[in-house]
Amino acid sequence: MDLAEGLLKKDKRAAARLISMVENNNQEAIEILSKLYQHTGKARVIGITGPPGAGKSTLTDKLTKALRRQNKTVAIIAVDPTSPFTGGSILGDRVRMSDLYTDTGVFIRSMGTRGHLGGLSKATLGAVKVLDIYGFDYIFIETVGVGQSEIDIVKASDSVLMVMVPGLGDDIQAIKAGIMEIGDVFVINKADREGADRTKVEIEMMLDFNHRDWRPPVLKAVALNNDGIDEVIEKLYEHYSYLEESGKLLEKRRNNSEMEILELTHRSLMDELLNEGNKNEVRNLVEEVVHRRLDPYTASNQLIRKMLDTRRID
Repeated sequence: MDLAEGLLKKDKRAAARLISMVENNNQEAIEILSKLYQHTGKARVIGITGPPGAGKSTLTDKLTKALRRQNKTVAIIAVDPTSPFTGGSILGDRVRMSDLYTDTGVFIRSMGTRGHLGGLSKATLGAVKVLDIYGFDYIFIETVGVGQSEIDIVKASDSVLMVMVPGLGDDIQAIKAGIMEIGDVFVINKADREGADRTKVEIEMMLDFNHRDWRPPVLKAVALNNDGIDEVIEKLYEHYSYLEESGKLLEKRRNNSEMEILELTHRSLMDELLNEGNKNEVRNLVEEVVHRRLDPYTASNQLIRKMLDTRRID
């Protein structure tokens, strides 16, 4: 059985192998995804993000178990920081989901960021396609944690679940990072802590300044005790229904596809530009710019012209 056939027959080993190949930018994996792309678009993709320590992994675990009780299949892509020593992902949070590994209706994959900014791994979108083709009902993407640049989750998901927690002092940072614009459902986790009500009021007040057709609900939960989980799922259902009925789901996926095409094109051009054949050309231009014999704008244009001329010759 080849990998494409295995994926369509719901072979988890084929899915895991393909994701590994996507992470390594393997051409065979790209060809398989291209061939099977028509099978994508059926899964509901939910991004789970928020500051470190908010309990994202615990919440993901409880949401998955609640959906499994509804007989839904769930895939989890857990994006972790990359170890500076091994280059692999640091899997500390995965122990919170350890009992899900034996569930045949659940697939869990940890992916390291490998230095990629934006809160996601470069291969995340490819992994989502693999799991969508496989046929999972839900795909959760748990990010590293929101910082000022870590909002790429919007490009990869239908709904963004923003997890906050009282007492971390992240209120100003949250506003600064622009997460009020990307969150579709807000959850104040660990709501049994002091300050949960104040955090809820502050988030509601900030949302008052954002005029959107969909008003993000602000919920309180204690994921560790399974409190508030059903309400979170209910609001995620409501948001997805809103997207479908308003036509915004297609619009959102159109925008995401445009961003993905441009990003893949940019990455391909940069790889071509920095290959062995062009490195000397780049170094020579750098020296010219450093010694003020050439400006960086002209140098950039020269590189672009060289690439275009090379493509014409090919």
